[in-house]
Amino acid sequence: MAEDKSKRGSTGLYAKEGQTNNGFVQNEDILETDLDPSSPAAGPQHNSVDILGSGEPDVKDVRPYAGMPKEVLFQFSGQARYRIPREVLFWLTVASVLVLIAATIAIIAISPKCLDWWQVGPMYQIYPRSFKDSNKDGNGDLKGIQDKLDYITTLNIKTVWITSFYKSSLKDFRHGVEDFREIDPLFGTMKDFENLVAAIHDKGLKLIIDFIPNHTSDKHAWFQWSRNRTGKYTDYYIWHDCNYENGITIPPNNWLSVYGNSSWHFDEVRKQCYFHQFTKEQPDLNFRNPDVQEEIKEIIQFWLSKGVDGFSFDALQFLLEAKHLRDEAQVNKTQIPDTVTHYSQLHHDFTITQVGMHDIIRSFRQTMNQYSREPGRYRFMGTEAHGESITKTMVYYGLPFIQEADFPFNNYLSKLDKPSGNSVFEVITSWMENMPEGKWPNWMTGGPDNVRLTSRLGEKYVNIMNMLVFTLPGTPITYYGEEIGMRNILTANLNETYDVDTLFSKSPMQWDNSSNAGFSEGSHTWLPTSSDYHTVNVDVSIRENFMLTPETGNEFLLLTTHTHLELSKTLTGVV
Repeated sequence: MAEDKSKRGSTGLYAKEGQTNNGFVQNEDILETDLDPSSPAAGPQHNSVDILGSGEPDVKDVRPYAGMPKEVLFQFSGQARYRIPREVLFWLTVASVLVLIAATIAIIAISPKCLDWWQVGPMYQIYPRSFKDSNKDGNGDLKGIQDKLDYITTLNIKTVWITSFYKSSLKDFRHGVEDFREIDPLFGTMKDFENLVAAIHDKGLKLIIDFIPNHTSDKHAWFQWSRNRTGKYTDYYIWHDCNYENGITIPPNNWLSVYGNSSWHFDEVRKQCYFHQFTKEQPDLNFRNPDVQEEIKEIIQFWLSKGVDGFSFDALQFLLEAKHLRDEAQVNKTQIPDTVTHYSQLHHDFTITQVGMHDIIRSFRQTMNQYSREPGRYRFMGTEAHGESITKTMVYYGLPFIQEADFPFNNYLSKLDKPSGNSVFEVITSWMENMPEGKWPNWMTGGPDNVRLTSRLGEKYVNIMNMLVFTLPGTPITYYGEEIGMRNILTANLNETYDVDTLFSKSPMQWDNSSNAGFSEGSHTWLPTSSDYHTVNVDVSIRENFMLTPETGNEFLLLTTHTHLELSKTLTGVV
């Protein structure tokens, strides 16, 4: 019996020695032996485990095993063969994350932007008095434009550009505004304008309008208050003492108006001379007065709140004049000073593009940016800089980190008076080579103040020039009537005293071969229609040229638009 018992005990010990520590019960054998303290085997067994469990584990001769306690694990993890690979993997992971972050930032920074609405399609410039008469008074109006929006969309136009329609006198072709917040009754009412804006947006189009902040009409309330020295309006215009004797004004200096003769005019009420860069009916605002700048910004905000998508700012180079009022240098220094009466006879170093002018323009941009925060509602800013050199024109794009105009309007093709390939090439390369990196070009072939394309280059070059601006990178801009080859009229029936030549390119739009070319159902029109309207009109173009018919799918326009976009992507890196 004793032998069997001894054998069973031996077998039991053997079985326990073969147990594997699972990491959860570390001293299983110790617990069992502690149940019977009188057992003779308890002493040696307990002492053996005590020795192994005391102090730091000696891992030199022990290999890692599953479920080892954390004290043993820490001993292994501290060894170089385990620590170094772990640290290498950690730093490789950190480096990979940093590389991915840097690559993401780089891709975002160098990736081209998507085209905005003012880049994806042509602009169509409308002189509202000559586009369509809706009330039979012989003058085009806002309702007339609304009635012809379907035609504009047929041309694949994306942006409608309407020139000045503010309340003003006829004397200065609406460039001398009497009230910047009113529609001239000739064109309709503010309700008509709001309806037009809504209709334009319903067609998926955008609207930009003209704005000339440099001057107002002499009938403007600001000028009336200024000439009477009323409050803050006293210095809203540029006033200076001058001599006036026997109906003759002796001006403060030799500065000249764009239209000739002195740019100073004596005011009988204030008994001082006021400055005007253009006609005496258009006194210049004093943009060195902060109150004037704020007034203009409020006007910008007024029209943006009406839903306007952008502005064409004109005559900006005239915003500031030198404070010192020194005489400007003569082009011909030997000419007798009293005979210098034409604008081109002086170097205009003190009256255009003065220091601080671009700061004012940038403030206009900042005002517009406040309305550009909604997706798809970016507000466009274009500038007109007639007569500026190509270098000065490019400054209107702004600086690398200071935004100004989206683009200055490029009217250099509008000035070409001969169909020369070299001349066209020079105009194109001059703009593209001088344009700041990353900026967007544009191309115009005509405008209200330019001779029409047909009258300048000839009928056979109309389609070529229209095709050219569609295939060049950038935004093509078409003046109403150029798409059908309208020409200048030969005579004008208005009694104007200056710049009459610009009337010839403002004749009524030729819609069909009916009376008044379909422009008006009235008995007369404000300007005569061109004598060729029987054969040059929209109806004839629709019948003879499939590019104007929506039923045929606008194949020509789709082709030119596709070409325009593809070249724009290639040459400017924009997608």
